[in-house]
Amino acid sequence: MNAIEIHNLTKTYGKARGITDISFSIEQGEIFGFIGPNGAGKSTTIRTLLSLIYPTSGSAAIFGKDCIKFAPEIKREIGYLPSEVFYYDNMKVADLLYYSASFYKKDCKKRIKELVEIMDLDITKKIDDLSLGNKKKVGIVQGLLHSPKLIILDEPTSGLDPLMQQKFFELLEEENKRGATILFSSHILSEVQRLCNRVAIIKEGKIVTVEKISTLKENNYKKFTVETSEQIEREYFNITGVNHIAANGNTTSFLFKGNINLVMKKIAEIEIENLWIEEPSLEEIFMHYYEKGV
Repeated sequence: MNAIEIHNLTKTYGKARGITDISFSIEQGEIFGFIGPNGAGKSTTIRTLLSLIYPTSGSAAIFGKDCIKFAPEIKREIGYLPSEVFYYDNMKVADLLYYSASFYKKDCKKRIKELVEIMDLDITKKIDDLSLGNKKKVGIVQGLLHSPKLIILDEPTSGLDPLMQQKFFELLEEENKRGATILFSSHILSEVQRLCNRVAIIKEGKIVTVEKISTLKENNYKKFTVETSEQIEREYFNITGVNHIAANGNTTSFLFKGNINLVMKKIAEIEIENLWIEEPSLEEIFMHYYEKGV
């Protein structure tokens, strides 16, 4: 049984774009990335999955249970961090966390203490006295305090400094080792690349592809950087399989997908000073998907 099953999920807002025929599944124990720029439909998908909004058509299930029919039951097993967190300003952090813990039929005090220490959070302060980063820390602790089986994170690192981001990633990896499934939604591709096993790319409300990170990086594309003795026109490498050509003086770089012998023959016809063949970053692969309008 998969942790999440989404079938042809559609949400329309009149003329405004929502999501169209979204389908993918997430295995139990997986860290799954959901990437796309702001406005692509990530938050709409997540809110529909959590039955915070209802779909126009299609269905979604969490741990084999329909997300609408079994919403209250499912939510006990989920930790959710929205992209923006809003709280009662006059509450102290400690009061908010213990109030949140009261919704679950378990003693969360020990876990709250552990999480507060990891995230370096002062729980004696009032919510309205906190910075954006510290409010995000409160959201993280609130989402994890009941040791959920499924963790859903929507743009979770905004407002966190780099050191705290690193601590947060380590915390998620520990939660995953404990057995938690994680859906990690972000437009920051290096985060997804660092944490996730597989990724769904969403564009304009539709899924472009669902792939293993390793497949995206290793099997489909190579990044070539060619340094030549004399400057050449970037069009020289405009052959089948070559995309995203960039020229800077005597150095030309591009992504290549296909029979590598074709591009090597082309390179062999010119005087080169140096040649690098690397795996592209997920960022470069991602931009390729968007520019090509896949």
